[in-house]
Amino acid sequence: MHEFANWLRLMETPGVGNETARRLLKAFGLPEAIFSSSLQSLQQVVSPRIAQALLQPVSPGLQNLISKTADWLQQPQCHLLTLADSRYPPILLNIPDPPVLLYAIGDLQFLNQTMIGVVGSRHATSQGMRHAHDFSAALSQAGITVSSGLAAGIDAAAHQGALTGSGSTVAVVGTGLDKVYPARHRELAHRIAAEGCIISEYSLGTSPVAANFPRRNRLISGLATGVLVVEAAAQSGSLITARMAAEQGRDVFAIPGSIHAPLSKGCHQLIRQGAKLVESAADILEDLPQLSRPDVNAQPGTDNRHHDSSEEAWAGLLGYDPVPLDILAQQARLSIADLQAQLLMMELSGQLEMLPGGYVRRLA
Repeated sequence: MHEFANWLRLMETPGVGNETARRLLKAFGLPEAIFSSSLQSLQQVVSPRIAQALLQPVSPGLQNLISKTADWLQQPQCHLLTLADSRYPPILLNIPDPPVLLYAIGDLQFLNQTMIGVVGSRHATSQGMRHAHDFSAALSQAGITVSSGLAAGIDAAAHQGALTGSGSTVAVVGTGLDKVYPARHRELAHRIAAEGCIISEYSLGTSPVAANFPRRNRLISGLATGVLVVEAAAQSGSLITARMAAEQGRDVFAIPGSIHAPLSKGCHQLIRQGAKLVESAADILEDLPQLSRPDVNAQPGTDNRHHDSSEEAWAGLLGYDPVPLDILAQQARLSIADLQAQLLMMELSGQLEMLPGGYVRRLA
């Protein structure tokens, strides 16, 4: 039998989750000792129902999963880490609910690097996506690994930015590692597996289940020194991650935004609760003084290109808060048609964002 088989058998036993499994491991030692114990001994640690389930013979379904996992582990860079494995990330051992099993594809060294979690809305604005990308790129260029959840929006932008630097990225997913969710991130997932690392606590074949995604957030924060929230609504999964980070003793950072923007309300709430307000990656790196820092003082999304006087004039008219087109036309002394022509060019160059309802706002 494969050396991991009893670990898998333990975690696939009905009624056994991480907490129950850790209790059994603490009482009996390695999984093989659990399965060789008597019913009476097991019932001193778990309920009679679970004790009975532990002593059931290996089912055909479980045997198929063991064989499938063994085949998967033969593939390059595929790993299965147990709590007893020396490669298991030590930082996770200190969170309240460390996973008993951790599946991984990629380079395990990134699991032990200084890490910052970057999270935010799946329905992010273009400015939020740019912030996530640029902050993550700057952190990665400073040698920081970025963890996130491979979801749409902020997560994807964070991974893409982090892949540009030496720190690379770790994706924590809520499915088995033989599946990619969402499917449109398949190419991104393959790149992360090749240049960073993807991890999951869920066995192969596990499909996307809504309850798994909030649970995986504790690993995004648990692996990290701190968590950066880029954009978040007042009620969002990103705030769950931030709460978990605080409970785990991690730092929480948040990027402020317009008081009118729904996706800024979660960040503002975190700042009121004590999260550190950050305007650049340097604000995060100053809490990590042991690292060498590149030039990350520029605001995200800016560059050193010369801006002519007409751009400066528009900057005076356009604020970061949404502005109605009719008001802007009056201020610029242009017809709506001429104004829209001007704004289209600026939108294409990434200087502003057109919003629903006839509003526009300047981007950083």
